[in-house]
Amino acid sequence: MSYDPIKTKLENNKIIILDGGMGAELEKNGAEMDKHMWCGKCSVDHPELVRKVHEDYINAGADVITTNTYSTTPISMRQYGYEDSIEKFNQKSVKVAREAIENTNKNTALAGSVSTFGNFYKLGIKAMIPGFHEQLKILSEAGVDLIILEAMSSQADIVEAMLNCSTKVNIPVWLSVSCVMDDQKNIMLGYNDTIDSDTHVYENFETSINNFKKLHSGPILVAHSDINITGKAIETAKKNYDGILGAYPNKGYYEKPHWRFVDDMTPAGYLNEVKSWIKNGAQIIGGCCGIGVDEIKAISILKN
Repeated sequence: MSYDPIKTKLENNKIIILDGGMGAELEKNGAEMDKHMWCGKCSVDHPELVRKVHEDYINAGADVITTNTYSTTPISMRQYGYEDSIEKFNQKSVKVAREAIENTNKNTALAGSVSTFGNFYKLGIKAMIPGFHEQLKILSEAGVDLIILEAMSSQADIVEAMLNCSTKVNIPVWLSVSCVMDDQKNIMLGYNDTIDSDTHVYENFETSINNFKKLHSGPILVAHSDINITGKAIETAKKNYDGILGAYPNKGYYEKPHWRFVDDMTPAGYLNEVKSWIKNGAQIIGGCCGIGVDEIKAISILKN
């Protein structure tokens, strides 16, 4: 599928359904998580399970599925001794996802995930840039329909570096960032991954949006953020950005190398939350870690 049908729907104010999280769904299906690469090795070690998860999301109603490349960034693969397999892992993830689309015979677009996984701030921006360029090149040449820059948990200058690198590819680019709430109840760029970790607060989200839009005119999505603050983050983004907005929050917390579930929100409950985000201006809706096939199926009724 090309990006054109997605572009047309967005231009006509239609709702686009993105898939949900990959790692937790793979675990549900029996895949092992790697202590360093999380679910990244599964495309090579368990391609049949990755294919199944993609197919499950497509059959649940996803208009866009995402390659299992979040944790196969060049910088992380080199760090953990997989420097000779960077192309292999990323290309295999695209191939498996394409097979899932063909198997289901649905009009589904494929997004290539280019993330900041392994790009620790202490390394410096200069050290991160070659990896961003490398993964963008591999995925775009492998045939994805669009790129999602998954900059969750990252500081603003890392996000801006990714955006600058993405200008070198000739396919649409979406940006996703994570948000938290500070002690004064302000929506901030930041993250909180684990149940017992401190909240990492970087800067006011309004400031971030107004800087990102100088570099990016495509969709901006609030991702890997707590469900309870996602709505307010969308409201903040809407006030400061005229482009397309979206959301795919998480549910639970990360306990390396597993995703843990800590709440009991039902798919119907998730649907109710999503309705409020759409009311506030979101057009692209999906899920991140802990949001699975059942939740995507529940929200798929919102497509129009």
